[in-house]
Amino acid sequence: MSETLKVESRELRGKRNNRRLRARGRIPAVLYGHGQDPVSLAVPAEQFDAMVRHGSRLVTLAGAVNESAFVRECQWDTWGHHVVHVDFTRISAHEKVRVQVAIELRGEAPGVKEGGVLKQVLHEIELECEAADIPEKLTVSINDLGLNGSITVSKLALPAGAKVFEEPDQDIVQCVEPAEQPEEEEAVGEVEPELIGRKREEEGEASES
Repeated sequence: MSETLKVESRELRGKRNNRRLRARGRIPAVLYGHGQDPVSLAVPAEQFDAMVRHGSRLVTLAGAVNESAFVRECQWDTWGHHVVHVDFTRISAHEKVRVQVAIELRGEAPGVKEGGVLKQVLHEIELECEAADIPEKLTVSINDLGLNGSITVSKLALPAGAKVFEEPDQDIVQCVEPAEQPEEEEAVGEVEPELIGRKREEEGEASES
């Protein structure tokens, strides 16, 4: 499912004009692809930020242009809070694309109640599928994950015809026994207070003589 973004044509370019654009709540963008000339656009910042954080990559552009596009690349501010520029690629619904998709764990692992600790090995995975089938995220149920057990890539529920680029036996999540904390070593060569006091007395007697 794609998001619809109301886009405007962007006539003025350059860093100064882009700063003014962002001050008005718009993000500078460029639309590429399918052998056509690039088109400079402006998209609503608040809506686009929410869309990206929600995991959407396929969008319907409406307004200055009217077509489907794929979010190819986002540039973020220094703190990683807001998108400051975006590149779109023209795309058709049945065109295959490669994309990174987040993996989210769902449920409660019985192994944790047995004293285990969850270790998520893969947080996202690269897959290839039709643009219209790009999932916002892939969910993995851990309700049957016991102590010393794992869930592999082969267990992922993928869109029809999708291809992943990880080995099927690659672990996504494990439930492992907690690492043992090393015991603190006893202090070596402790000095008895009596010896210190005795030494100071001996030093005092030596200075008096």
